[in-house]
Amino acid sequence: MEINYSKIFFIGIGGIGMSAIALYFLNRGKLVGGYDKTKTDLTLSLSNNGALINYEQKLNKIPSEFKDSTNTLVVYTPAIPIDNILLDYFLKNDFDVLKRAQTLGLISQNKFCIAIAGTHGKTTTSTILSHLLFENNISFTSFIGGISENYNSNLIDNGQDIILVEADEFDRSFLYLKPNIACITSIDADHMDIYGSNSELQNSFKEFAGNLEKDGVLFKNFNLPINGVDYGFNSKAEYSIINYRIENDFSCFDIKYSDSICENIKFKMPGKHNVSNALAAFAICKNLKINDKDLVKSFGTFKGVKRRFSYVLRSPKILIDDYAHHPNEIKAVRESVFALYPNKKIMVVFQPHLFSRTKDFMDDFARELSKFSQIVLIDIYPARERPLKGISSKELLDRTINENKTLLKKIDLKDYISKSDAEVIVVMGAGDISVEVEKIKNAILN
Repeated sequence: MEINYSKIFFIGIGGIGMSAIALYFLNRGKLVGGYDKTKTDLTLSLSNNGALINYEQKLNKIPSEFKDSTNTLVVYTPAIPIDNILLDYFLKNDFDVLKRAQTLGLISQNKFCIAIAGTHGKTTTSTILSHLLFENNISFTSFIGGISENYNSNLIDNGQDIILVEADEFDRSFLYLKPNIACITSIDADHMDIYGSNSELQNSFKEFAGNLEKDGVLFKNFNLPINGVDYGFNSKAEYSIINYRIENDFSCFDIKYSDSICENIKFKMPGKHNVSNALAAFAICKNLKINDKDLVKSFGTFKGVKRRFSYVLRSPKILIDDYAHHPNEIKAVRESVFALYPNKKIMVVFQPHLFSRTKDFMDDFARELSKFSQIVLIDIYPARERPLKGISSKELLDRTINENKTLLKKIDLKDYISKSDAEVIVVMGAGDISVEVEKIKNAILN
């Protein structure tokens, strides 16, 4: 199947992955429409580029242009329930209906495909790699799961020779891809509502690794029990970090590989986890024959990824925004912020994401959150889920071992934080907590 349709309709068009594909088709002259339940910067940007978007789940709100099954492709996100009224309509009326990942599979079909997978780190790695490719005049299009600070977009459209995609393990979506180069950054227990067990999750990643095209290359974190070209802080890795240090909020390091050392890399994102992601991007670029000098220069102009250790404010308080929503991600952010500010009082503001994830990792969340100077929790962001009995932010807070803790409503965050004696505030979560960050910033400044 090829995508020869003149019109594409997206159900859940505002999602970070969906909106990138929608923009891709807009750039190629397709008529694009879609539905989402909330108006966001992403949907407004798409509308400004010509997309026809509605925010009501009603059949009479589907623009008439998209009711022609011959010329319309329908794309939906797996976050949309199967009983969604719009999805049900298209399925029952003989439209071609594809999941987001199937669509990416078709876009990358017959192209040189690079796929970045991992339970953590894939967005940062994809964004770093996209920047390195762009700066070195490589013909590529990348679909990333975050907003690049350099390009203010989740789609970087710089040609068609390479298709770079984030390979999402949720719903086993990444198994639709057949990459020429693949990367696995991490395999930590997550999405147990989908996989049921950690072994099933690991099997799915092994299946992804097995989907490589003939003569394909897999790059993988040194710690993972999968065969491939490994990278990491371990000196035995084929690509390894040496001389790592932090200078003026920059990560500085050298990379040892083959019989070479690439020296004096300055990289804006702090934390060993982010440096590891940079290393993965470097290794892939070496496979593409980009030279060290040009890569060092390109690293120096990388500005970061929105909501990945993003500084919102540096004075009078330090305010950092991060997408972390898994215990291991919280740990990585905590280690980075305490390394940067060892003598400051550091507050965490956390919005748990999904009832199922909170249930699966309740004690792990409690352990990591307890290590901050002060803890603020808000209610769980449900996303696609219904509440689970006994699973709440209050229960999580009760399990934290720290006297300086509180549970707040979102509306009360800005006043509480602005009046606190915390010197560093780290806001974390994958839900709608990011909407509050600007309000917190303004309250601190006022």
